[in-house]
Amino acid sequence: MKTSWLLIMKKLTVLLILFAVILSGCSNPKSSQIAATTLPVYTFITELCEGTDISVSRLVTENISCLHDYTLQVSQMRAIEQADAVVMNGADLEEFLEDALKNANHIIDASADIPLRCGHQHEGHEHNHDPHIWLSTANAKQMCMTICAELSSLYPKYASQFESNLQDLLKRLDDLQIYGETALQNVSCRELITFHDGFSYFAESFGLEIIKAIEEESGSEASAMELIELIDLVETRNIPAIFTEKNGSTAAAEIVANETGVQVFALDMAISGNDYFDAMRHNVDTLKEALE
Repeated sequence: MKTSWLLIMKKLTVLLILFAVILSGCSNPKSSQIAATTLPVYTFITELCEGTDISVSRLVTENISCLHDYTLQVSQMRAIEQADAVVMNGADLEEFLEDALKNANHIIDASADIPLRCGHQHEGHEHNHDPHIWLSTANAKQMCMTICAELSSLYPKYASQFESNLQDLLKRLDDLQIYGETALQNVSCRELITFHDGFSYFAESFGLEIIKAIEEESGSEASAMELIELIDLVETRNIPAIFTEKNGSTAAAEIVANETGVQVFALDMAISGNDYFDAMRHNVDTLKEALE
């Protein structure tokens, strides 16, 4: 009888422990989650959320240079639905998100209040402005301020932490601007020919000028007439180098290089990869090497 009573007490104890665990799990609040679309906004949000319990995930992690034909996976769609907010670059860069965002709890558009430059009109896409705003440090600062204000509204208890982190982030972007200006102030040529129509904001940020940009896509390579024009431009303007995008096509650039003898250098769109600031400094260093 004593043994049976002990067994009953042990079973009751186990049940009570399990019940307590279940109740504890139910009482824990849902963790705060932010989903960022690309590397730049992911970098900005991660730094803004430093010192909080907010977790940040990135939707696009592949090494790509263009999002026009990007397709979401099921796991990415689930991440959008589960996040407190989705932070996007905006300026119609993430057209692939249009349907998925209908299930988002909150959307933050980092391009708000940023004037857009005209850009190449991609086949099948109505918009003809340039969405690569993060390549300008001034635009990047505005993106950070917009995101900070939205996060402070969404998580008011962390508002002071966001503001403190914002000041550190703005300082990093100011330092990046100074780094670029200093490195490129004495280059022998300030005119660029690029094989991706996305570096205008970057060039403008550091006092450079893109005199020709060829947007090569699958099935839409540079024509013979365009190649002849580029070769003539390189020779008549004494252009020392031409630039491709590191994840893009190099076929046309190599033809021009073979005909003119100039070198080909790769710039980073800083839309993917591991570190936004490293990518931006890589571009500065590459331009300095190419144009000295």
